[in-house]
Amino acid sequence: MPPKSGISRVMSTHSTLLLVLDLVGTFAFALNGAMTAVRFVRLDIVGVVTLGMFTALGGGMIRDILLDALPPATFLDWRYLAVALAGGLLAFVLSRGLEKLSMPIIVLDAVGLSVFAVLGTFKALDLNFGVVQAIMVGTISAVGGGTIRDVMIQQVPTVLRSELYAIPALIAAGCAAATYSFGHHGTVAALSAASLCFVVRMVGVRFDLHAPRPWGSDRSG
Repeated sequence: MPPKSGISRVMSTHSTLLLVLDLVGTFAFALNGAMTAVRFVRLDIVGVVTLGMFTALGGGMIRDILLDALPPATFLDWRYLAVALAGGLLAFVLSRGLEKLSMPIIVLDAVGLSVFAVLGTFKALDLNFGVVQAIMVGTISAVGGGTIRDVMIQQVPTVLRSELYAIPALIAAGCAAATYSFGHHGTVAALSAASLCFVVRMVGVRFDLHAPRPWGSDRSG
């Protein structure tokens, strides 16, 4: 029996709140991408909305392609496109007040990172992927949108720098896989794993923590 397509079908055994969480993550990434465009590269409305939508939808599309859940959920459920578009437009409309706000960009990115790591892992396990493979899918889907965003604005992707970025996603994906193996893959499990990812990411930001670098490398970059 071929795997079901679309996240709303794959997650039919879960509560509707898990779909809501996926949309929340999409919206958070859309705002993050659009706010990045406003604050750092000063694009026009087309550029702002486009960057927001690529940031919001890129990770989910990569996830669905890896899982062979085609067409991707983005093209099966209009709500993903609508939420991503709304996030991009909101950031553009409020751009005058957002230009000076750097921390909300980081917070929204952490929210999207957390949600996508958990739900990507759950979706892979729903499709009978192995635990290690599911954790990889969850991590890739979490960092995918931010990586696309950084490449589009010609920056070294955050995931390749020394910041704690991929590590929180890995932790969340691992926790999600662990709870799933014990039969807990509903809203509480998802929120718990996502919260852990969010906390680790924000602690790293607050205390300027970094992943290990090679000995002797410049730590100022």
